[in-house]
Amino acid sequence: MREAHPIERAVGMDYYVSDADGVGGRLRVAPEDFRVTELEAFDVAPVDADTGGYPHVVCRVELRNWDTNDFASALSDRLGISRERVSWAGTKDKRAVTRQLFSVDGIDPEDVPELDGADVEVVGRAGRPILFGDLAGNAFEIVVRDADRPENAAAVFADLRAFAGGDDESASVDAESLSDEATVGVPNYFGQQRFGSRRPVTHEVGLEIVRGDWEGAVLAYVGNPHDREPEATQDAREYAEETRDWAGALDRLPRALGYERSMCHTLVDNGADGPEDFREAVETLPTNLQTLFVNAAQSYVFNCILSARLERGLPFDRPVEGDVVCFGDSEAPDDLSLPDPDRTQRVTETRLRTVERHCERGRAFVTAPLVGTETELTDGEPGEIERDVLEDVELEPADFDLPGNFHSEGTRRAILLRTDLGVDRDGDDLTFSFALPKGSYATVVLREFRKGDPGE
Repeated sequence: MREAHPIERAVGMDYYVSDADGVGGRLRVAPEDFRVTELEAFDVAPVDADTGGYPHVVCRVELRNWDTNDFASALSDRLGISRERVSWAGTKDKRAVTRQLFSVDGIDPEDVPELDGADVEVVGRAGRPILFGDLAGNAFEIVVRDADRPENAAAVFADLRAFAGGDDESASVDAESLSDEATVGVPNYFGQQRFGSRRPVTHEVGLEIVRGDWEGAVLAYVGNPHDREPEATQDAREYAEETRDWAGALDRLPRALGYERSMCHTLVDNGADGPEDFREAVETLPTNLQTLFVNAAQSYVFNCILSARLERGLPFDRPVEGDVVCFGDSEAPDDLSLPDPDRTQRVTETRLRTVERHCERGRAFVTAPLVGTETELTDGEPGEIERDVLEDVELEPADFDLPGNFHSEGTRRAILLRTDLGVDRDGDDLTFSFALPKGSYATVVLREFRKGDPGE
């Protein structure tokens, strides 16, 4: 275990579990270097199914260098329909080649247009739109170009096999070569993109919202300069933070910072006299961004809990007394372990060995909380960790009883991310192939191999 990059530590990812040096290298040199294919879990009827019962046309779309939201908008514009009639299961990265399902309400299959950078195949009809989460996971093929030390990949690979719960032999792979595909494990951290790679502040905004400090939330978003931003942007944020002169900040903030400017406009208009005015400024932002703030706060707390568990030397692949485990989703594809956070069990002394066996067979998963109003903290040493982290961030579950889009009941999430990983070397280029359950991040696997600045 070794200390992580400072920008990762800022979002709760304090450690790499691999002690080996990283390979370095560059990600996303070209879109083709980052390929993502959805593992589909959505039932589709034939294209000629009755339109009354199946009004949604379902398309499998391969996108190159397209933002998911931008593609949905372009598709609806070409069809001359509302953007709300286009749905999908998961938002994908832009600088990538992605393959995923979209549904479009109330159109004829032959009306689906051609768009540059998009290969669209009509695959059938559905009785409802595809919704967020209507997928089992994603398969990845990711190239790291120009690795500085590609020979280090084997040692990292061995460390991650051991962390997954491998035997002693799995931890002694020759450092100059890579073995065949094998199961590896990493902490199931929320990746950097959850918080912002260059300016990781979404969790800071969310923490202030959950604490009930609406002015603090505005300052965390509009102020809070980061040294990776242009100097003029840093100056504008610093001015807002020091003066609370929202009209002056509006004059200084670059036009590209539309959300920050919108908040300042609202504060200028309403006078910024009290908490309700600052809450109104936050609520000028899109509803999905409002929700993201609280989700990012929950994600930060979760990451901190995982880092604290690593510090204490507690296992991730098996439970200790006091843990809460969840069981696998029985409807997941055969080759993908998908935790079901709605099926949980507390681990007591009498149940410990039985639950350990379930975890060994991939039927159960140790969890930590995404804290919300319904969260019940665990017992034993895992419970101590949860309470210590919440005390450090000055929160408790009841604080998530918030208005509107900010409210969250919470859930639980597996703490170990396991996958069958293949690594191919071609000179100084390394290609990683693996699949992950929905909600997990490819970058938390790759960070162990690269051990570099996530903002690069």
